[in-house]
Order: sequence, then structure tokens, then C-alpha cells
Amino acid sequence: MKDLVESKTAKKGFAVDWSPLWKTEDWWTVWLAALIILASIFKLIGKIPAPGGWSGNPLEAFSTSTGWHFLLLFCGLALITFFAAAVMKQKAKEYLLGFPFLFALSLLAFLLGKQAIFAKYQLDNVIWALIIGLIISNTAGRPKWLSETTRTELFIKTGLVLLGAEILFNRIMTLGTYGLGVAWLVTPIVFITMLLLGIKVFKIPSKSLVATISAATSVCGVSAAIAAGSATRAKKEEISYAISISLIFTVLMMIGLPYLIKLAGLGEIVGGALIGGTVDSTGAVVVAGSMLGERAMEVAAVIKMIQNVLIGIIAFFLSLYWVTRVERKALDKKPSILEIWNRFPKFILGFVLASAIFSFVLIPYLGAEEVDAVLKSTKGLRGWFFCLAFVSIGLETNFRKLLELGKGGKPVYLYIVGQLFNIALTLLAALIFFGGRFFPAVF
Repeated sequence: MKDLVESKTAKKGFAVDWSPLWKTEDWWTVWLAALIILASIFKLIGKIPAPGGWSGNPLEAFSTSTGWHFLLLFCGLALITFFAAAVMKQKAKEYLLGFPFLFALSLLAFLLGKQAIFAKYQLDNVIWALIIGLIISNTAGRPKWLSETTRTELFIKTGLVLLGAEILFNRIMTLGTYGLGVAWLVTPIVFITMLLLGIKVFKIPSKSLVATISAATSVCGVSAAIAAGSATRAKKEEISYAISISLIFTVLMMIGLPYLIKLAGLGEIVGGALIGGTVDSTGAVVVAGSMLGERAMEVAAVIKMIQNVLIGIIAFFLSLYWVTRVERKALDKKPSILEIWNRFPKFILGFVLASAIFSFVLIPYLGAEEVDAVLKSTKGLRGWFFCLAFVSIGLETNFRKLLELGKGGKPVYLYIVGQLFNIALTLLAALIFFGGRFFPAVF
């Protein structure tokens, strides 16, 4: 992916090519999220519609939002993403042609996630989005006219920048060094261990696949997989493979881990810390934590948010390592700082900037109550972007190709071994920092 490039000219010295700011998808995820945040601040965006709960009659889900609300949402999402595709000159007409179908599938996923029985077993819209996409992809196959619409990275990276607004520094400081001890001590150890296992022990040929799976396991699943995949220029199939493995085990852990915690008698606080440090998805962390109790959910959510901060750090060091070591021979020269910058995922900048602005500018200036109102809009749209992304992931995932990519099962073995090590190490850290024996109890 091209990015800002400095080129020396004969007469003018150094000229900077600014075109990647509006020509690359990575930057457009920042601009789209910034547009949404600004519109929410100035109250140009109100309540974001989503289906409500229902049991027997699906129409019950639309009692709080009318068809007009969903039509406006559809038009808004279609307009801003079409504009981005048009400016990037990426077959915008073809993109717009398939968007109604993609939005309809996302709406169906939201609807199924709100059904009483499915909701009881935590089968939320993200899981249904993936299932729907996978069913279509692995039976009839993704239609060709939909290929330009399934833009997983555009959707998920925009959602990730919006997520940055929710990870406030004052929330991080709520649990102080306790949460940092679990999230920031364990995560790097697990990540580096998995890298070494994948490359040295399992001898998986693709180092970028190893890095993507390692990041997904040690940090936060899909978000980290996208960041690591971007930093190492992993193939789309490799990123999809890592995401698919992560999502499958996330569902299993989200449902099974709370029961194991109760069976072991770990308690809400330690259990919440364990969930926050090991379950891959932020949404799944909240769901799993709530199964233990309100305090467990709070501890789990804060630890996961602290851990999410490592997305940018890991992406940066992966970019640095890949350029200076992994691909050094291919470059035949010492890589420049600009090459490292080219590899760095730009949406991470938006993620960190959104967090800083909300923490240090908007809360002091507007107040917590006003900021909460803004976040209701951004969270709502983040949910839709994530749902669009997971439908796209499903539509782009073909199990036959994934089996060929993971021939021999080594990537799956790497994930399982890494996650077991992650659980054991996180449990030890949770007992130390939240067990009440070494440090005062947080509640």
C-alpha cells in the first residue's frame, strides 16, 4: 500500500506526495470516523436505530424504530462509504450496487441477535453476521456483483477508530496498576512466545500468518489481527484465516469460560480479570463478564480496553521488525524511516487520537453527560460497521481455501497452545493483582 512518499527533485529539494491521504483506504477509515464523530458532537446524528428484542413475532423488534429510521441509516452509510470509494477510484458504482444486499444481511444479523432464545445464549449480531456470510460463501458462493462491496478492512477499521473514542484514559485509571499488570505484562509475553513457537517449533512457512494469529490470540482477536496483518502485509486469506480461528474459539470461550470460573470458585473479580485478558473480542468480553456479575463485567471490560491500547504498539513494532529484519534481504538496502511509516496502519493513529481527544478535550469541555450522548451515536454506528465487516468476512471466507492455507493444522495448533498458555499466565496475573493477597481489593 502506497503512502506518503518523499521524493528528491532536481530543483526543489524534497517534495511530499500528499495524495495517499485521500487515495488510500487506511486513511479513509480515519476520515470517515472523524466525520461521524464531528457529526455526533454537533448533534447532526441522533439515535442510531437497531432492532429491539423479540420472541415470536419479528415485527416486535421494530417497535422502537420505524422503517424510515433504517432507511435513513442505510442512505447515510451508503453515501459516506460510496463517496470514499469514489474518491479512491475503486469501482464505486459496483460498490453501491451491492450495498443494499450487504446492509440487508447486516439487518438480518441484528434481528436474529435480538431474538429471545438466541440472546439468552449470547448469539449476538456479530456471530450471526459471520454465520450468514459463511453460509452464503460456502454454499452458493459470493456473487461476483457483491465482490466490490465486501470491504472488510474499510468497515472494521472505521469501527476501530470509533472504538478509540470509547477507551478513555480516566476509565483506564479506574483500576490503576492492577489492570495494567494483567493486560500489559501478560500480553507481550504471550505474543512473543507464540511468534517463536510458530516460526521455530511449528515451522509455519508464512511469518505474517504467525504474527497475525499471535496478535489475535494475545491482544483482542479481530482488531489485532487486522492491525498485525496490515503491518506485516499479510494476504487477505491469511487475515481471514486468523480471524475465523479467533471467532470460533471466542464463541466457545465466551460461553464456556464463565461456567469454568464458577466451577473453580474464582469469584467475580478474579474471574472478570481472567475473561478480560483472554477472551478475544471486546463485545464477547462484556457478554462473558456479565454472566458472572456486574463487577466482573466492569473489571473485564476495563482490562480489555487497557489491552486494546497495545494494538497500536504491537502494530508499530511489527512494522519496524518486518521492514528491518523479515524483508531486509528483499529490499537489498537499509530501509528508510519512510518505509516503516508506509507500513504502519494509519487507522491506529485515528484510534489513539480519538481516545486522546475524548479523554483530554471533550470531557473537560463538554462534560461527561454530553460526551455520553455523543458516544451513544458513535457506538451505534460502530456496531453497524462491525456488523457489515463480519458479514463481509463471512462472504470472503471459503473453508476449502482455508483448509488449503492451514494444511496440516499447524496454525490451529498454534492458536490452541498459545491460548492455553495465555489463560494460565493471565490466571496467575489475575490472582496476584486482583486476588486480594498481594494488593488491596479493588471493590
